Amino acid sequence: MTLELLRQESGWFWPYLVVIIIGFLPTELWRVLGVLAGKGLSEDSELFRWVKVVATALVAAVVAKLILTPTGALAAVPIGVRIVAIAAGIVAMLATRRSLVAGLAAGELSLIAGAWLSQP
Repeated sequence: MTLELLRQESGWFWPYLVVIIIGFLPTELWRVLGVLAGKGLSEDSELFRWVKVVATALVAAVVAKLILTPTGALAAVPIGVRIVAIAAGIVAMLATRRSLVAGLAAGELSLIAGAWLSQP
């Protein structure tokens, strides 16, 4: 059966099938293997701490990239507004005993307000 014939027979769900086969299944395999490999790990182990530190560093790098070299609509927001929004999010998170929701809300509201006020 050729791909063209399969596409014609599958109809409307062909794009979803492609997303599942190419996008979901390859990554899901690694997630399952990661869960199985980490099943016996203690949260206090050196390996687990290292994984947490690397994951945190990756998130920090993405946030820094978004602040310093944004693309799209965020590029129109002045860098001062972006830095103040990050600072507001950090302060709110620390003030609420490390509540991620509070930090995200404060940072997002600060960014929206700053972008709105900085418009000409």
